[in-house]
Amino acid sequence: MTTENETVEFIEEKPEKPKEKKSSVGLRDFLTGSVLTSESVSKQLLYILFLAFLAVFYIANRYRYEKLVRNEKNLQIEVRNLRAESITTAAQLMFISKQSEVAKLCEIRGLELKESVVPPKKVK
Repeated sequence: MTTENETVEFIEEKPEKPKEKKSSVGLRDFLTGSVLTSESVSKQLLYILFLAFLAVFYIANRYRYEKLVRNEKNLQIEVRNLRAESITTAAQLMFISKQSEVAKLCEIRGLELKESVVPPKKVK
């Protein structure tokens, strides 16, 4: 029996929230693919796709750059070879255009051309 001075206190019990399980991702989750079905991954799907796009873009850009570098080296070698060939051709042309060489070639080919002994005159 209770008296007026005594009060009965009721303690409200709050239902406990189920503790959220921390998602520990292990190697097995990656191998089975179950990591992709978790809620945290599905929330970040656009970000993950963006990162994948950046990775593919970076790799493609790197391959393109390496191809350009190889092409540039090949072109430098070709320019070096063509420059050497140009210098050789110019030297041969200068050699065969000398007066003595022209006279020898005329004799060898039987062109009956003779050197002028009289120096040229200036016309006023």
